[in-house]
Amino acid sequence: PSEETITLMWSFVVSIYSIGGLLGSLSAGYLSVRFGRKKAMLFTNIPALLSATLMGLSRLCGSFEMIIAGRLFSGVCGGKLAFLPMVLNSLALIIHLMYAGECAPLELRGLIAITASTATAIGKFVGFALGLREVLGVDALWPILMAVNALPALIQLLTLPFFPDSPRYLLIDKKDKEGCIKAVKQLWGDADHMAEIDDMMAEQEAIRGEKAKSVCDLFRDKAVRWQFITLFLVSSCMQLIGVNVV
Repeated sequence: PSEETITLMWSFVVSIYSIGGLLGSLSAGYLSVRFGRKKAMLFTNIPALLSATLMGLSRLCGSFEMIIAGRLFSGVCGGKLAFLPMVLNSLALIIHLMYAGECAPLELRGLIAITASTATAIGKFVGFALGLREVLGVDALWPILMAVNALPALIQLLTLPFFPDSPRYLLIDKKDKEGCIKAVKQLWGDADHMAEIDDMMAEQEAIRGEKAKSVCDLFRDKAVRWQFITLFLVSSCMQLIGVNVV
């Protein structure tokens, strides 16, 4: 193919990651409620392992289409690329923040919520400062570099089943009070946590009978107008600070 065709092809390989991220983020809310935070996080390992398989075998099969498909699935699961020099986003990030935040005690919730950003920083350090790309990015090893996102997926598959589901999900979505109390004790210890459980029960009563809001409802809801504008501005400015250029 011509040089212009090759440039277009690799530009498509790079950009389709963001399309996968969009698809993953749109499905995060449904999956986290339909299957629970824990199972949804386990499901994100499916596109992660599929993408690693496709990209890792692409050279052996002589197929650049496998790289494109693998990048698409990588975008869907997104968060499994946390330790590579890529942007952490989409399905895994959203559900990770929900699960980690709801499992953390109130005094540690803010600290736990920034673990995703910490993973991104570690990923950039591993990718650039330690020269991971230079070591595995050579001609003979680049398929291994593209498939290395299978490692965090496998680690999560082996460890996450030993953790309970989110107490808030168990109480509010599943209406399983006993399961919620059991999860709280497993996560926070055997101390008295009835105050936190009472807060979740008060939230359950407050939202009883309310239907889930759509994106259009969010735009029209004046009660969260300033919160929405603030988050929109912060998220937009994040795209201009240089990290994505790097």
